[in-house]
Amino acid sequence: MPRFLQRFLAYRAGLAAGAYVALLALVALVTLVLPGVDPHQITDHAMVAPSAAHLLGTDELGRDMLTGILYGTQVSLAVGVSAALGATLLGVLLGAASGFYGGWLDLAVMRIAEMFQVVPSFILAAVIVALSGTGLTQVVLVIMLLAWPQIARITRGEVLRVKQLEFVDAVRCLGKREWEILAAEVVPNAMAPVLAAGTLVVAQAILLEASLSFLGLSSADIVSWGRMLNAGQRFLFNAWWMSVFPGLAIFLTVLAFNLLGDAVGSALNPRTVTR
Repeated sequence: MPRFLQRFLAYRAGLAAGAYVALLALVALVTLVLPGVDPHQITDHAMVAPSAAHLLGTDELGRDMLTGILYGTQVSLAVGVSAALGATLLGVLLGAASGFYGGWLDLAVMRIAEMFQVVPSFILAAVIVALSGTGLTQVVLVIMLLAWPQIARITRGEVLRVKQLEFVDAVRCLGKREWEILAAEVVPNAMAPVLAAGTLVVAQAILLEASLSFLGLSSADIVSWGRMLNAGQRFLFNAWWMSVFPGLAIFLTVLAFNLLGDAVGSALNPRTVTR
């Protein structure tokens, strides 16, 4: 851990991205417990340009854009982190078992993973959400099911590498059972690239959720950056702030998680040169 922190702190882009993600998490927590603020509140000041009263302007119904973007952070982080955690857990379980035991299990898991990967993820997600419902839970589950194959393939590759090392044979000679070797020895030593990939899945999940919200395939009761972006496209030339600021929030958040994932992967890789 000290070596990882030392290498991670040397990546300025990753450090800046980590600070931005921490700020987003703080904003989500504050808006979660902040009383008396309603992002759905309609006022008489419709489509007002950014000003001292409304820093990011208002939308066509007079709702404050800044309040909506701040509350939209909850949805983006909740969907991104939940989907990434679920996809990582499922991918690690299936990928580790596939790589360690091999045989028919390996063949079945990899063929299923390929089935998910050959179909365009956005089209498949849109179809599933449209058929199953537009709730936030459905969106998280769909993204999780679409993201686990890449985690599983990375985990499988690392498990195949680690299980051939000498210390695994030494542990096996001590009389430990196979599943104990897999859980206690192989998987922990194969997690470095998985952690980096899991961070990148957060960015993919946030972008996919925003895309589904943009098409209206999310709950109308929640404040979402994608839904705000969809509302602003009709007034792109009359009220540019309605599209620019939600789009900028999506862009910066996805970029931050991508940079963070790259920094984590580089810090965990002893062969990379700190830059």
